[in-house]
Amino acid sequence: MASADELLYLSAADQARRIAARELSAVEICDAYLAQIDRVDGQIGAYLTVTGEQARTRAAEIDDAIGRGDDVGPLAGVPIALKDILVTKDVTTTAGSKILDGWIPPYDGTAVRRLHDAGAVMLGKLNMDEFAMGSSNENSAFKVCRNPWDVTRVPGGSSGGSAAAVAAGMCAASLGTDTGGSIRQPAALCGTVGIKPTYGRVSRYGVIAFASSLDQVGPLTRTVEDAALVLESLCGFDPLDATSIEQDVPRYRDGLDKGVAGLTIGLAAEYFADGTDPEITAAVRLAVEVLERAGAKVAEVSLPHTSHALAAYYIIAPAEASSNLARYDGVRYGVRVPAGSTSEASLLDMYRQSRGSGFGAEVKRRIMLGTYALRSGYYDAYYRKAQQIRALIKRDFDQAFAKVDVLLSPTSPTPAFPIGAKTDDPLAMYLADVFTLSCNLAGLPGMSVPCGQTTAGLPIGMQLLGRPLDEMTLLQVAACYEREAGLPVTRPELP
Repeated sequence: MASADELLYLSAADQARRIAARELSAVEICDAYLAQIDRVDGQIGAYLTVTGEQARTRAAEIDDAIGRGDDVGPLAGVPIALKDILVTKDVTTTAGSKILDGWIPPYDGTAVRRLHDAGAVMLGKLNMDEFAMGSSNENSAFKVCRNPWDVTRVPGGSSGGSAAAVAAGMCAASLGTDTGGSIRQPAALCGTVGIKPTYGRVSRYGVIAFASSLDQVGPLTRTVEDAALVLESLCGFDPLDATSIEQDVPRYRDGLDKGVAGLTIGLAAEYFADGTDPEITAAVRLAVEVLERAGAKVAEVSLPHTSHALAAYYIIAPAEASSNLARYDGVRYGVRVPAGSTSEASLLDMYRQSRGSGFGAEVKRRIMLGTYALRSGYYDAYYRKAQQIRALIKRDFDQAFAKVDVLLSPTSPTPAFPIGAKTDDPLAMYLADVFTLSCNLAGLPGMSVPCGQTTAGLPIGMQLLGRPLDEMTLLQVAACYEREAGLPVTRPELP
């Protein structure tokens, strides 16, 4: 029998294979992860809700189905946890906000349902920046989430809980959402693999909206194979999502052994500018050399409008957020703070109190920014201009991908930074996503892969960006790097 520690750090693909072969039981693995959550999550803070009873019941059902010879799906028995922005039937869903505290949805989102259909076992809901607004997971309304590699540092955001739970062995894989880098950046800071698919590749039905033209669901895992396995289960057309793309889903795992011979990797000068931590730049340059030795060609490209991406994003995303979050007023949705009277003035006061106490500081900041940008007289000067910049950024990528197959860059300009280091400087916090924002504005697939550690032992991530609907090539390159680099498998020393 495998030890508890071995079970925790088996890849999701290995777990699924061994459960299907009846070498391990789904209940055994589920219990090992629940025990790990009990042991370490008090220090990490990755979970907002643990669904232990439901998970054990589901795991037992998987074991019984395998015993009967039923088809249990490619993720049969694999314990997975979900960012708390994904709607889950009969399980509290808060989006990390007090305004939704205690809300229990009556249905599952499409991504949740597809994981269930694939045989996964849900362990619970994960900590996050409120309404996915943040780069450090310090904006959660409930508790701080810490980086398992150094509990004095942030795990990244907004899917910080999703990355921390995988890194700390508290689930085999997790789901996050990525609006401006919120899967890739925490994956880089916590030493996991994270992939954001092409916009529309995975249904957004059942995802509590932040910025509807940018949000996308994707997996965080320990290996590239695991990312491919989970992504296969998530992708596909959904008539419940008007932005869903009707496109066949490849079997992503089939491309993992193809290598990189014949592929051209693009390096954009704008992604290797001053200001990036020298250890990160060095690690990413070494990764490029690994891929060159494996047969890839390298070419220099330019993305000239990259410098405008941050400004465009922080007009478009808050503008969409101000619209999406208008529904949380204490009447239609959200916790109501009573005003104590029935007068019209009291009604307005109830709105103010409900939203004022329900939303955190960062959410209020973005609602105000977005509302300002959409005001009459300002729309053309700000929002329309930002959308024009967005079109230019997309054109830059189209021109680059006419010459190269994949773009490679650092994922984050710095390793995980200390908790509290940037909370008083919103602009410094926003700059943490400077390499990831453009991908969302252009609707492209992107992923982060571990590519080393700093001298202080903090993870470093390498970002890969691809053509629309070409997740296969990203996974192919990432798998080749993972194989050829031969980086030692390291685990955080947990408290």
